[in-house]
Order: sequence, then structure tokens, then C-alpha cells
Amino acid sequence: MSTHPEVLWAQRSSELDDSKNVIYLTVSLPNIDESSLKYDLTPTSIKFEADARPSNAETKHYEFSLDLYDDIIPELSKHKLTSRSFTAVLRKKNKKLEYWPRLTKERLKTPFIKTDFEKWVDEDEQDTAPDDDFGMGEGLGNMDFSKMLGGDTDEAATAGASIPEDEAESDDDDDDDDGPPPLEDA
Repeated sequence: MSTHPEVLWAQRSSELDDSKNVIYLTVSLPNIDESSLKYDLTPTSIKFEADARPSNAETKHYEFSLDLYDDIIPELSKHKLTSRSFTAVLRKKNKKLEYWPRLTKERLKTPFIKTDFEKWVDEDEQDTAPDDDFGMGEGLGNMDFSKMLGGDTDEAATAGASIPEDEAESDDDDDDDDGPPPLEDA
């Protein structure tokens, strides 16, 4: 008997840039047996089948098959298997600014398909989202490790920073520092 694995998805859309017109699909399943993996991608569907042993449990057979909401280009899509998951970046065929309303063609409740909020970007914010292939490309790209570590590593740039006069004034004349008002007798 087979079980559905957890499938996470997110997307980007662009009328102009093919590389930003994609679906991010993650099959969240650790310890997939690579020899048992069967992945079939067509322009209208995706099929996944594999044996895996998550969390030191016994090996189980996992599979799913989905008819996609719209067409994709299998030749330009990528996939990657890691010890924690199977990830695919599916290239959408039709260049549209609007997102797909759902992953599947039919409007069915599929409890094993969930939104991947780590990769999700709202439609109106996708132009400001960083370009990231989520481990599908070569090298580290344009990662700025100083920004990832949360700060400016140039002490000289912050040493001469000035505080505007209205913020530099003393806090002594603030009336809202007196604490809460007294309680009333009941």
C-alpha cells in the first residue's frame, strides 16, 4: 500500500522573464531510496513514486500523481534529490503575470499538498523578491554573507553616523514615562 508524501509548492510569474515564470515543488520526504525513485514529468502532469525510510521507521512506498493547473515545459524544468527531500523547479509554459490559483487542474481538496511559505512571495512583491534557484544552480550566486549575518561589517561606516536632532534630545521631557495611571477604588 502506498502513502502520499507531503508536497509543498510556491510560484513566481513573469510576462517577460522565462526564468521567473516557475513553480517550486518540494516532496518533503527524508531518506528516499534513489534506486526506487520514479519521476515522470509531462507538460500537463507530474508523477512521483519512491521508497523511503523517514525517521528511522520501516521503509514505506510513497507516490502521487497530479494533473497540473496549466502547462509546463519539462525540458526546461530541473529536479534535485537530497537526503531530506526531492525538489523540482517547473518552468511554466505560458508567460503571465498572474499566479496560478492552485497547483492542480481540478478544484479538489488535497490534504497532502501545502503552500511552501519559505519560498512563497505575494504577487505584488515578486519583483522585489531575490532571484533564487533554491539550490538548483551552480555555485553560490550573488549571496552577500554580511547581509545574511545581520549587519554592516564596516565599522567605519557606522562610526560616523549621526542621529537627527529631534531624536537626540533628552527623554526627560517625555510625559509618557510616568508609568500606568493609578487604579480606581471599586
